Amino acid sequence: MATFLYRLGRWAFRRRRAVGLLWVAALAAVLLGAVNAAEAPEDSAEMPGIESQKAFDLINERFPDSEAEGAAARVVFVAEDGRKVTAAENRAAVERFVADAADVPQVASVTDPFAERGVSEDGSTAYAIVTYEVKDDDVGDPGRAGLEAAVDGARAGWPSGRPVPPWCSPG
Repeated sequence: MATFLYRLGRWAFRRRRAVGLLWVAALAAVLLGAVNAAEAPEDSAEMPGIESQKAFDLINERFPDSEAEGAAARVVFVAEDGRKVTAAENRAAVERFVADAADVPQVASVTDPFAERGVSEDGSTAYAIVTYEVKDDDVGDPGRAGLEAAVDGARAGWPSGRPVPPWCSPG
């Protein structure tokens, strides 16, 4: 193998101008191919005619607020050890969050964890899903700030003395 590489290197050195031109031509071909390449396809999950696409279309038609393409945030409420989210004071803080978040700009809907089966079996955890009218990249500062204010309001109304949930996370 070493002999082959030695001969190849010696050949390339003796014909260095031709080898250099060959490299420049190869680079030009790659650049020309990159410039003329087709655009990447649009990031779309639509596949007309299949059953699941028909189901998504039907859901979007009958439930316009559930648009699957909108941005979403999941807000999780966790009660202290031995307590329940369903207790009256915790429930009031969660319901306040749902009401405040529903008034945030760009928000299409907010699920109520008590009405939408968003409470764990042991009652220690609940979650609400905030769905925006726009896609992730289009959520503006008022939409983000409004959600943060609603989360801060729920934290302030949380009955314990220590800082606890809700936590907010995308999707």
